[in-house]
Amino acid sequence: MTTEGVNKTAGQVMHEGAECIGEHESLRRAAEMMRDMSVGALPICGDDDRLKGIITDRDIVIKCCAEGKDLDQTTASELARGLVWVDAGASVEDALAKMEEHQIKRMPVIDNHRIVGMITEADLAKELPDSKLAEFVHRLYARS
Repeated sequence: MTTEGVNKTAGQVMHEGAECIGEHESLRRAAEMMRDMSVGALPICGDDDRLKGIITDRDIVIKCCAEGKDLDQTTASELARGLVWVDAGASVEDALAKMEEHQIKRMPVIDNHRIVGMITEADLAKELPDSKLAEFVHRLYARS
């Protein structure tokens, strides 16, 4: 953990190279992508290559599998939730505030109207001082 993490931008802290699931692709494809990339969430991008939402592994299980929906027939856009993002030039403080406000653990990072990465708890753990990270985690989970 560094002490400079709080002085960085979202773009400096993010995990680069977030891969989108297309809005018309199936939840089976989303699950396969998550498995292959060892991630728990994917940004959903439209035909216009713009961010439409985010889908998590939990969304697939709770909103598709548990409800008896077909993984091959249900599209990513049907489960798209929360179009919450942060600009790459925003401060880490701004990103933390947004994540706390919306009670989210992963957030897309946008630059020039395109997704360029994701900020996750793991990314924050690498960059923030222990006290700042503990404060964030407490606020994020205290309301859950």
